[in-house]
Amino acid sequence: MIRMSRNWLIVAAAAAVLVTVVSFLVYFNAVPQPMRVAEPLSFVPAVDSDEFRQLQSVVLGSAATSGNRIEVLENGEEIFPAMLEAIENASRSITLETYEYWGEEVGSAFAEALARAAERGVAVHAIFDYLGSAPASRAQFTRMEEAGVEVVRWRKPSWYQLSRFNHRTHRKLLVIDGMVGFTGGANVADAWKGHPDDGGYRDNHYRMEGPVVAHLQNAFMQNWLNARNQLFYATEYFPLLDEVGELGIKIVSSSPREGTHRIRLMMLLALAGARDSIRLATPYFYPDNMIMEALLDARDRGVTVDILLPSAEYYSTAVREASKNRWGRLLEAGIRIHEYQPSKYHAKLYIVDDYWVSIGSSNLDNRSFRLNDETNAVIMNRELAATLVAQFERDLEQTETYHLEDWGERPWTRRLLGWLTMTVGWHL
Repeated sequence: MIRMSRNWLIVAAAAAVLVTVVSFLVYFNAVPQPMRVAEPLSFVPAVDSDEFRQLQSVVLGSAATSGNRIEVLENGEEIFPAMLEAIENASRSITLETYEYWGEEVGSAFAEALARAAERGVAVHAIFDYLGSAPASRAQFTRMEEAGVEVVRWRKPSWYQLSRFNHRTHRKLLVIDGMVGFTGGANVADAWKGHPDDGGYRDNHYRMEGPVVAHLQNAFMQNWLNARNQLFYATEYFPLLDEVGELGIKIVSSSPREGTHRIRLMMLLALAGARDSIRLATPYFYPDNMIMEALLDARDRGVTVDILLPSAEYYSTAVREASKNRWGRLLEAGIRIHEYQPSKYHAKLYIVDDYWVSIGSSNLDNRSFRLNDETNAVIMNRELAATLVAQFERDLEQTETYHLEDWGERPWTRRLLGWLTMTVGWHL
């Protein structure tokens, strides 16, 4: 009996090993490996050249759409009233996609506005990331669903699809009647209400009109199709759109499912095309080695680089220390790092040579580049860039600069914490 039991144990162990080996073979042969740039980009044309515009269009898959206008919305006090007004004025369709959704004030206001729209006959569809909307009350979802809003809780984790826990939608999209679009950095949650002086997050959002709105709608539709196997194509969602302004805007969407990681490639191209200045504002800064080298290469070319981040008080300690462990080379090269003091800094704003601008949902970290669904807009226009440079400079007035001496004087406990966190850095 003992010998038979041992034989069964041996057979079971061998079967387990065989199943594991076969599973790995199936996975690595059936799942495509992501196409990911792993060599420095050299001799990229300057961002303000026709050659760069052509290169960006071809490499990222589409040209900019002309005839658009943008309204810059700053902080919750401007962002939420504009979005809620647009929802109230909707007559045909509303599509909303957001990462964080919660709060008795902001969350409830949006739930009520979306529910009222559905009750007056507007087709309303909303994607809320499951983890990002976990703090929302059940009553808010019930109010929307009972009114006729089609609600998707994006990527609810499950034991048989563990990647759902890690792959989030981080997009911030709102499209009204297929004609007015919003995107930017702000989530739909109470932390963004008000003004930074009152504790609200410092953030930017953008209201867009013109043909580019169809491309924002398409970004939403890709995830709706993945979630519901349903494609909207009627004119309620994709009407003909007239040119209403002078801006050309290119929408760049990225996803862990498609192998190209377009937003990361977008940033590599822009950094390599910089000739004078790079301004980067982001709430999360954990770039991979390629982005790091692109920043250092820009400094070698004489480009000034300023990075605007939250202060320590508003930054996850472990993630911040992992990031900070890599700041030494940047600071030694003369890259300036500034920490915003009044409140949590959450804007994502990237400006190169006072001409190339990227706005949207993506942070400068591996999570945005590799794991999240993200959508950014690229605008190459000196007038808009000047407006946003002036805003960036105003924010700099409320920062403290982090110096190389500060980096060298970090306690060993912080360095160790950073090192431990870096071991899983690509998940940050």
